[in-house]
Amino acid sequence: MRITVLGAGAWGTALARLLCRGGNHLTLWGHVGEWLQDIRRAGRNERFLPGIEVPQEIGLESDLPRAVERAELVVVAVPSQPFREVTSQLAAYTGLVVSVTKGIEHKTGLTMCGVLSQTAPRAACAALSGPSFAIEVARDIPTAVVAASPDAAIAEQVQQLFSRPAFRVYTSGDRLGVELGGALKNVIAIAAGISDGLGFGDNSKAALVTRANAEIRRLGVACGAQAETFTGLSGLGDLIVTCFSQHSRNRRFGERMGRGEKPAAIEASTLAVAEGFPTARSAFELARELGVVTPVIDEVYAMLFQEKDVSHAVRDLMSRDLKAED
Repeated sequence: MRITVLGAGAWGTALARLLCRGGNHLTLWGHVGEWLQDIRRAGRNERFLPGIEVPQEIGLESDLPRAVERAELVVVAVPSQPFREVTSQLAAYTGLVVSVTKGIEHKTGLTMCGVLSQTAPRAACAALSGPSFAIEVARDIPTAVVAASPDAAIAEQVQQLFSRPAFRVYTSGDRLGVELGGALKNVIAIAAGISDGLGFGDNSKAALVTRANAEIRRLGVACGAQAETFTGLSGLGDLIVTCFSQHSRNRRFGERMGRGEKPAAIEASTLAVAEGFPTARSAFELARELGVVTPVIDEVYAMLFQEKDVSHAVRDLMSRDLKAED
């Protein structure tokens, strides 16, 4: 199959390698031509996925219309903030689009497939999500994810295309829940990192992750997702790995906040995007719109966008009215 991956970051590169090894014809699009030239010269994407070979048969392209003109499948692996701008160039595309981006668009409250329904209305759309750090996928470390679409045939097609010996793909009909789980866990990972940065222990993080999972489920169900999705790979699985792993950009972002650094300075000092930063604002506003109680998300939002002191956020979480566990 002719496949184009949009986004030459770590995840886009890792998936392009995986799909190429599955016998497909791959094109990798990136918005910076100079970076693509560096990949071709080195045979590796040292900027985002150091030490991992990029097969020579993967075509590199900085012109997006040219990159997708013959594609039967487009994989979108660009960050959530430029997602609408990039995918607006798919307005005439009639093939299959798979979003692997984890985010919620600010102001609209749409997941990435929701955005695609507007920017690529003639395409079929699926989401691929789960606990899947790019570097581990690139190293063939066993990984399991979920392909989600309301159309079971599309979910199964994505499952077959992406499945490899070390990359197991399940299917789900709850695309909204799969996308929300993948997006909201990044917000919680920032909170988990703050806990680490403050020097808290395992008790603290276990309590945080457990209670946060409950509020992710509440918010997801209020949006129309299925409750059980949030105990699966794209829910609890992704939440666990992102909150505990040293690979997690969002956890590291929070850890630096816990040690006293300001969010804007952290964001400016890193090349890779911590999706939990913009998603915290989207999630906070979505919860307010739907009337859902989300104390952890609320405190992360306050620390990121209202300059609330991290110690005050911890105090306010721990001093909430006592209640029964839900």
